[in-house]
Amino acid sequence: MQPRPSGRSFLIDALKAAGCLLIVLHHMAFYGPMSDVVARAWPAMLAFLYDHGRLAVQIFLVCAGFLTAGSLARFEGLDALEALKLAWQRYLRLAIPLLAALSFTVLVTEWVRPDFEHTSLSAPPDWGQALAHILLLQHVLDMEALSAGIWYVAIDFQLYAMALLSLVVVKACGLAHAVHAARALRWGLWLGLTCASLWWWNLHTDLDNHGVYFFGSYGLGMLAWEARRRVGLPDGQSQRWVAWALLWVLGGVALWLEPRWRIATAWSVACLLVFVPAARLSGETVRSVWWRSVVQWLSTVSYSVFLIHFGVSLAVSARVTALWPEALWANVLGMLASLLLSLAGGALLYWLVESRTPTGWRWWLWALVFKASVALALFMNPAA
Repeated sequence: MQPRPSGRSFLIDALKAAGCLLIVLHHMAFYGPMSDVVARAWPAMLAFLYDHGRLAVQIFLVCAGFLTAGSLARFEGLDALEALKLAWQRYLRLAIPLLAALSFTVLVTEWVRPDFEHTSLSAPPDWGQALAHILLLQHVLDMEALSAGIWYVAIDFQLYAMALLSLVVVKACGLAHAVHAARALRWGLWLGLTCASLWWWNLHTDLDNHGVYFFGSYGLGMLAWEARRRVGLPDGQSQRWVAWALLWVLGGVALWLEPRWRIATAWSVACLLVFVPAARLSGETVRSVWWRSVVQWLSTVSYSVFLIHFGVSLAVSARVTALWPEALWANVLGMLASLLLSLAGGALLYWLVESRTPTGWRWWLWALVFKASVALALFMNPAA
């Protein structure tokens, strides 16, 4: 009998590591100005990163759904208080390193502003904007973000809350003690949300600040986890064909309604997670200890790298642009330095902040540090 998937595997690590590198390169290509110089020599490569690098988000979403399904599988239902406790724990894990990274980015932005006029710089923050970032509401409230890509953090939290809410519904229906009925309702809710997102919400780009827009990709990851769990059951072979048919219907209808690269990417990753052999999912076929260690390390620090890389890139861009604004060699090396320093900065942020047990006290500490950085930024820019 195939073991029940835990949600942690070498393949997941590899996908997260690749997505981390791709999203960092995408933001460097998107925001410039170093990429504007490099694009003159390699226009096709920079155009690909600019246009398609953001598809890494779909990899993160599917993997997050897969991992969430594994972590919530032990619950047949949740009451509201239990769900709130899990949501608070999730918020702390997301928000504490975010606040630390934002503190760094805000100060870097104000440090380079006098000599670096570029559209990648956000406006000096105000106190309402700072509070919105602490509450992960900046995009919902249509406020400018203080760093690149942090909308994803708010979306991740919304998606997790939607998954928890479905378990509250199961509990409210009185099915928590009827295991098979509870599981059927839980997966029925997740399947329904996935269909609604893929076939309706994701067609409306004005919803892209809300979790419902992205639940299709997230839900594909959750359904992929369930499909792998069911393969281990006595009728696992027939379950595999059911999962195959279901994924084809979900993805096929979604792409028939409107072809979208983001959905095609999420669909492909979900199919990979369902049908890859167990040995490849776990990484048993990977013989190189060095390669396994690198991939697992990058996967572990990927969230911290994602949070810190924009501030690092700003600092490098400002320096390179000031000294060698048109030199191809300097801007190529600047982009490489941005990538390597982002990895180093992410590792440091992980070691100092993310790896520590997330507690309310630590949240208060980093919220105060973030507020202090905003106050210092306003002092550096009194006209703001």
